[in-house]
Amino acid sequence: MTFVTKLRLQSGNRPALDRIVDEIRSTAERKGAELRGPHSAPPERLSVPQYKSTAGDEHRQFRSWDYTVYTREMEIVGHNELARQVTALDFPDGVHVEAELEQVEQMA
Repeated sequence: MTFVTKLRLQSGNRPALDRIVDEIRSTAERKGAELRGPHSAPPERLSVPQYKSTAGDEHRQFRSWDYTVYTREMEIVGHNELARQVTALDFPDGVHVEAELEQVEQMA
C-alpha cells in the first residue's frame, strides 16, 4: 500500500510561501521522491470589517482590512520519510500548513 501526503500551504506573504514551496520541491528532487504540484489556486481577496467599539455598532466602523491569501497544493507519493521531514520543517510565521495522509491501494 502506498501513502499519499497532501500538503496545502496558505499565506498572505507570497515570497515566503514561494520560498517554502521551492524548498520542498528541491528536497523532493534531491531525495528522488514523486512530487505532484505545486498547484496554485487563484488568490483569494478577503475583507474584514473593523468596528470602533466592541459593541459591534455597524454605523461606527473603521475602513475594512483587505488582504490576499495565496494557496499552493502539493502531493508527496510514497516516500514516507520525506513526508515526515517536510511536515517537521520550521515554517515561517504567516505560512499556514495543512497535511493530510491518504492510503492508496495499488491495483493488481
